[in-house]
Amino acid sequence: MLKHYNIKVSGRVQGVAYRYSAMRKAQNMEINGFVRNLLDGSVEIEAEAEEVVLDQFYLWCKKGPIRARVDKITLSESNINNFVNFKIR
Repeated sequence: MLKHYNIKVSGRVQGVAYRYSAMRKAQNMEINGFVRNLLDGSVEIEAEAEEVVLDQFYLWCKKGPIRARVDKITLSESNINNFVNFKIR
């Protein structure tokens, strides 16, 4: 079943290629949505795919790229937006 996850990642996640790495990972997993930096220093991700795929992506988000340090991550579900690709905003 298609799901929509809102993921917020806090820690050392800006300036360490987190957004780019998340975009590449999502594209490789055929996830649609976006990733963006927030003013508070965190990263926001909205992702849509089958639940099993999103769960695997969420596990990756908990670690992120090698230079990142994830201190906190939150997950919530939302309504489907029918994104057609995954990009950095």
